[in-house]
Amino acid sequence: MLYTWLAIGVGAIVLIWVIAVFNSLIQKRNRVKNAWSDIDVQLKRRYDLIPNLVETVKGYKEYEAAVLENVTNARVSAMNQNDLVAKAQAENMLSSALKSLFAVAENYPQLRASENFQKLQEQLSAIENDIQSARRYYNAAVRELNNAIQVFPANVVAGIFGFRQAEFFGADENEKDVVKVSF
Repeated sequence: MLYTWLAIGVGAIVLIWVIAVFNSLIQKRNRVKNAWSDIDVQLKRRYDLIPNLVETVKGYKEYEAAVLENVTNARVSAMNQNDLVAKAQAENMLSSALKSLFAVAENYPQLRASENFQKLQEQLSAIENDIQSARRYYNAAVRELNNAIQVFPANVVAGIFGFRQAEFFGADENEKDVVKVSF
């Protein structure tokens, strides 16, 4: 009789622990999904701003068509990606294309002086900062989830219920290169 109650007590403690770990993993997974949604919102803001930027640059006679085409193509590619890794790569390509656009704009004083161009550049800069912040939050949420899935004994519960590690939103290899400055 005593062993029966002891077995029931141990079983109840194990069940409560499994439920607590399971709920914790669910919360962490939902935090990752929410963080990705925050990134998506910021990316949508950037996608909506880019056509205005391209049209403003097109308004000047001396624009470089290849740069505008690269920005437009990178935008379309980024918008059409569903897989996280592919989306991150496409976003990094879009960021690179936008940097090229602004670098080319430096060669055109009339364009740089344009109030519309300046406003769009400021808005894009603010959005880029928001995207960077959202990426940091997302990666922190991914780290928490992945750590929770990997540590023992929670990894047993994670394995039983099919929890999988999430992918980090990383920088493109080109962005990791050291910037060379020469005077």
